[in-house]
Amino acid sequence: MRRAAGAMLAVLYLATSSAAMEASTREVSSLSAAYNEGTDVEFRIGMQMRLAWVGDYRGSFDGRIESSGLRAIRDFQARHGMEASGIIDEHMLELLIRESDRAESAAGFQLVDDVSTGVKIGLPLALVAEGVATELGRVWRSSDGEIEIETIRMLDGKRPFGELYEMLRRSTAVRTVTAESFDGDFFTIAGRESQRIYLMRFSAKGADVRGFSVSYADAAAGAMAPVATVMANLFDPYALDPAGLLVAGEQQKGTSPGSASATVQRSLGLGSDIGGRSLLEAGIHAERSPPAAGHEQSGADETQSSGSGFVVSSDGWVLTNAHVAGACQTVLVGDHGPADAVVLDADNDLALVHVSGALGAPLAMAVGVPRLGEDVLALGYPLRSILADSLNVTRGNVSSLLGLMNDPRYLQISAPIQPGNSGGPLVDLAGRVVGVVTAKLNAVAVADATGDIPQSINFAIRPDAAIGFLEANGIDFVTADATLESESVADTTERVQDSVLPILCLGET
Repeated sequence: MRRAAGAMLAVLYLATSSAAMEASTREVSSLSAAYNEGTDVEFRIGMQMRLAWVGDYRGSFDGRIESSGLRAIRDFQARHGMEASGIIDEHMLELLIRESDRAESAAGFQLVDDVSTGVKIGLPLALVAEGVATELGRVWRSSDGEIEIETIRMLDGKRPFGELYEMLRRSTAVRTVTAESFDGDFFTIAGRESQRIYLMRFSAKGADVRGFSVSYADAAAGAMAPVATVMANLFDPYALDPAGLLVAGEQQKGTSPGSASATVQRSLGLGSDIGGRSLLEAGIHAERSPPAAGHEQSGADETQSSGSGFVVSSDGWVLTNAHVAGACQTVLVGDHGPADAVVLDADNDLALVHVSGALGAPLAMAVGVPRLGEDVLALGYPLRSILADSLNVTRGNVSSLLGLMNDPRYLQISAPIQPGNSGGPLVDLAGRVVGVVTAKLNAVAVADATGDIPQSINFAIRPDAAIGFLEANGIDFVTADATLESESVADTTERVQDSVLPILCLGET
C-alpha cells in the first residue's frame, strides 16, 4: 500500500476533480464511486485494514468504499484536526500508515496456523500467552484474564449450521447481541456479556464447522477492538488439514476437535470472567462443572477442565488420567475438596490424586487383561451440565486388546465416551476394573483421511499398565477376585458407583 500510495492518490484526485472541492455537498454515492472506480481494489482493502487498525473502521475488508468506509475516513480526519471531507490526501495517508503500523506492532499481530483446528487466524501475540489445547481447538489468554481468544472445530452432520447461528444470536438476560450477519455458510456475531465484549465468526463446509471467538474486558477495548476487526476479516477457516486422531475424553474448558451435536443446546454465558471462562460455553463447549461443596470458585480457581476418577486405596488415593489432573493449580475431587498430592505418569496418561477423609470403597483391579469381546461398562461424569450431574454409565465390549497403531498399553472399546469421561473406570460385569477410560478416535480427522465417519472407537488404558503405576508408587490397591460371577448392569453399577468421582481442574498452569 505504501509503494502505491502516490499513484493511487493521483488517480483519486483525477476521479474526483473539481467536485472534490465541494465534498460537503457531494452525495455519498458519488464519492464512493470515485474511490471504487478510480483506485485499485488492493489500495481500498489496504485503506480499510489501516482504518480498522486505528479504530475507525469496523466493516469488511471487501475493497468497496461505501458509507461506513467514508465515515471512517472522516472520523480519522476529524480526530486529527483535518477537514472531515472524506477525501484523502498525502498527509492523511502518511499519518494513517504511521499510526496503523504502530497499532499492529504494539499488538504483536501475526497470522498463525492452528494445526488443531486447521484454521489460519491472526493473533495479538504481544497481548496473550502461548495457546493451550482445549476440547474443540485452542485457547489463548492474557496474563490478567482480560483477553481470551479461542479457535473451534466441530463435526456436526445432524444439526443444520443455521441452528447454531440462531442459538448463538439470541440475547439473554446477561448477554446482548449488538451485531450479527449470516450468509449461508458463515456468520459473524458481536455483543456484550458480563462486562465483556465479544465477537465470533464461524464457517461451515458440509459438516465441518470451524470458527473463532474473541472476548475482552472493557479495559482492553482500546487495543482489542481493532484487533478483533482485523481478526474477523483475515480469518481463514479452511487453511489446512487439522492434526491428530485421538481426542482426550476430558471435558476441557478450553480444545481437540469434537462433535457439537450434543453441546449446542446449552444457553450459558458467552463471556469470560476475569478468571477465564470459555468464550463459547454458550452452545459449543461442555460447561464448567460446579465447584465442590464448601469450595467457592473464583479468580484463578476457575474450572479449566473436568474428568473422572475412581478410588483405588483405603487411604485416600484416586486414579485418573494425567491429562485431567496434570496441569492444574488445584485439583478438586468430588465433594471432598482439593487434592493434597498429585502423582503423574505422563507417558502412560495416568495420575494419582490424594484427598483426606472417607471415600468410597476402593475398586478392585483385575489382574491381566479382559477377554476380547467381553462386556464392559464405562463410568464417569461427562458433559455434566447437559447429561446431569449424576454418574453416567455406558455399555459396550472390548473390541481389541491393542490400541491405536497396535499400542499394547491400550484397549479398544465400543462403550460410548464423551468429554469428561477421562479417568473413569472401565469395569466388567463383575465390577472388576479392566481399564481406565482415556480417549476416543477423532471422527473429524478420520473422516478427512478416509471419507468415512468411524463409529464407537474409543480407548482405555489396560489394567496391567494401571497396576504397574500403582505398584511403582506404593499404593495399597485391591486385587480383584477372578472367580466373581457376572451381574446385571444395574447391580454392577450399584456396586461400584460410590467409588467413582468427578475431578475438576482449577487454574491450569
